[in-house]
Amino acid sequence: MAWSNFQCTLAILQIITGSFNTLSVKYADKQIVLGEDGQLRYFNHPFMQSSFMFLGEALCFLAFKVFYYYYNRRGDGSVDNNVLTKGSRIFNPFILIVPALCDMFATSIMYVGLNMTYASSFQMLRGSVIVFTGMLSIGFLNRKLGVREWIGIGFVVIGLIFVGISDILVMENDDVSANSVITGDLLIIFAQIITAVQMVVEEKYVGQQDIPALQAIGWEGIFGFIGISLIIIPLNYITAPPPFADNSRGTLEATVEALIEIGSNSKLLIAVIGISFSIAFFNFAGISVTKEMSATTRMILDSVRTIVIWIFSLAFQWQVFHYMQLIGFIILLIGMACYNNIIIPQLIRKCRHYLGHHTLSKNEDCIINTAADDVQETI
Repeated sequence: MAWSNFQCTLAILQIITGSFNTLSVKYADKQIVLGEDGQLRYFNHPFMQSSFMFLGEALCFLAFKVFYYYYNRRGDGSVDNNVLTKGSRIFNPFILIVPALCDMFATSIMYVGLNMTYASSFQMLRGSVIVFTGMLSIGFLNRKLGVREWIGIGFVVIGLIFVGISDILVMENDDVSANSVITGDLLIIFAQIITAVQMVVEEKYVGQQDIPALQAIGWEGIFGFIGISLIIIPLNYITAPPPFADNSRGTLEATVEALIEIGSNSKLLIAVIGISFSIAFFNFAGISVTKEMSATTRMILDSVRTIVIWIFSLAFQWQVFHYMQLIGFIILLIGMACYNNIIIPQLIRKCRHYLGHHTLSKNEDCIINTAADDVQETI
């Protein structure tokens, strides 16, 4: 079935805002600014960037209130039927604190890693969350993974290895510290463990609450912003060597310096505003795509976002092309498709059917697993 104009708009919005968010963070990292000590250096304030991201997520709460007020005023019951407002609005918001804290730590660590490595690698390495989510779901959700899921995890691991190798090979032709890039990649992968914990906690304790997704994101943004704001205080006094701390104070974060640099650099200010607003629109688009189309479509669009980020990074010479990264990305896509029962398993069954080794049932005739699409994706 062809997409409607509204669905096409949502898909384009998800790709653009998702790509813009990652590129905005990396663009900010690329800005050379004048520090408090009068020295020129790259903007290196991942924890401040994380706070701006949570500020953007908190805007989703405001958006939810606007939508709720609008549909409630109509008095036609649409407030309980619209995909953005329907659900249980009476709940204890503090159940979202643990997921918010997980998101806070994971995002901050990922932004530290992104500062050290390439934007395309950052996006690809985030696919490792499938591995850790699968493992944790066995222990905490009593879920049994089938052969298809294990094959998918295997492909993802192989793809990650290829991406990591490509970064090492690219460093030979690029003016980038080998230790910095490898450390950045490892930090991003480590952050996915925390993200996996967040997903498992949300599924076990939050998923049953039927909370409107936009409202849940808003609350997590509020809690995350409060949490990162408190954590930033001691980070201003903890010293660390470069590349973890590359500011005039030599500490993990220098809040005052970051604000001065943002205020005195229009490009940096635009990037920071882009981080906040793009994450808000990205979450809105992602929720709408899941509701209007499917979680499968959302994952496919997220893969397109990775391609956009990669092309942009190559076009603006933020990195050089290496075929190993392309191979790794393709293997990652195959792994994610297998794990989520998208396209690949159906194609295999079709091939087996045509070769006379398997009888194709009516449900298996679909290339996209519509049964999986009915499951709402946790943001």
